[in-house]
Amino acid sequence: AGPEPLHGTHVAGIIAALDSAGVRGIARNVRIMALRAVPDGDERDKDIANAIRYAVDNGANVINMSFGKAYSPYKHYVDDAVKYADSKGVLMVHAAGNESANVDSTASFPTPVYLDGSGRARNWIEVGATSWHGKDSLVATFSNWGKGVVDIFAPGDDIKSTAPGGAYKKESGTSMAAPVVAGVAALVMSYYPGLSAADVKRVVLESAYKLGDTKVIRPGEGSDSPVAFGELSATGGVVNAYNALKRAEELSRVRP
Repeated sequence: AGPEPLHGTHVAGIIAALDSAGVRGIARNVRIMALRAVPDGDERDKDIANAIRYAVDNGANVINMSFGKAYSPYKHYVDDAVKYADSKGVLMVHAAGNESANVDSTASFPTPVYLDGSGRARNWIEVGATSWHGKDSLVATFSNWGKGVVDIFAPGDDIKSTAPGGAYKKESGTSMAAPVVAGVAALVMSYYPGLSAADVKRVVLESAYKLGDTKVIRPGEGSDSPVAFGELSATGGVVNAYNALKRAEELSRVRP
């Protein structure tokens, strides 16, 4: 996101930073394609659509989408680009948003559900954020959630990563959680290049560390009573790189 480069630099570091100042990216054997498509946090649908198409046409295997907003006047442009990425076997990872809202009923665009009623993107993972506080505060207070739309959770609270000028900084948001999942997907792809985007999505979701019965405070107003963590996402799980690689190994034996 621009013109301030902190957000994109921080996201990229979560995926691919080398060991330095206590920061280590999840998948270091990757190449980052940096596309600046969001001015001042207010992305235009046309720019998002063009960025997705550019990434697909220039060899991206995973597209991390750490952005979102509450309206999408030209969603059909974005949907067409998402369909294009889907058809080319590119995995899209999107941050669920930071409004403490249920995105099953309150949209944070872009969304995997197509406007024209033709279904939803297959190669898409929607990511909520967990907090380092754990226990009943497992879900970050700002994170969006939704059993129908959010697929998985990942750490997104006080994440230390790279910042412009050779610095390091802690940032919070589902913007930080999405690249954790994108990084795990890239890690799996680097070790198991024979797996398709659909395979890798399956691996990431099936291997999530399941905490479905854990009672947590649901983000948002009027949610003091704990709910089951499994009610806030499709998997009821938190991404786990070790489990993902084990699951990928099992799947690759079946699908060499």
